[in-house]
Amino acid sequence: MTVHGAYRGVPRDDLAYLNSAGRPDVFHRANLPRVGLDDVAALATGVMTSVDLWLNEGDLVTNLTFISAATAAGTPTNYWFALYDPSGALLAQSADQLTAAWAADTAKTLALATAQRITRSGKYKAGINVTATTPPSLVGTVGAKPVLAGETNLAQTSGSALTGTAPATIATPAFKRQVPLVIAT
Repeated sequence: MTVHGAYRGVPRDDLAYLNSAGRPDVFHRANLPRVGLDDVAALATGVMTSVDLWLNEGDLVTNLTFISAATAAGTPTNYWFALYDPSGALLAQSADQLTAAWAADTAKTLALATAQRITRSGKYKAGINVTATTPPSLVGTVGAKPVLAGETNLAQTSGSALTGTAPATIATPAFKRQVPLVIAT
């Protein structure tokens, strides 16, 4: 293969914004590029927000990271992150953080209870739930509803009155305009 320019990775691995393989120094996958992000109100208390996250076969996902924006979590009672397969079935969840503080403008990295080796490349879902008087705002962007056949929601909500345990499946998802950034490591 001929390499043109300064890029030395496999070009097909770095052409889509969903894939961050162009940074070989640290394994990670992100659902959004690091530009054009802002403070988004992506959470409602006790309701899971999940986002598409492209993962490649062979990836080993041990942690998920979400970043709070200008609003800190106010009096949290439960919060956790979870990873779902492309069909919406739960693969793994982090420990419930209960009342632990989550300050504004802070990256929160939580380990999954069981590291997940990805066996098939595809669009997985990374979920976040914060049950609190005031959920934190998150670093993210705003997306449009799917328009073309086969497109999926970039972000969606599901569940209600959630506390310490992630749902076994993503049931009856609803479109969410605010799309938080998530990073898998």
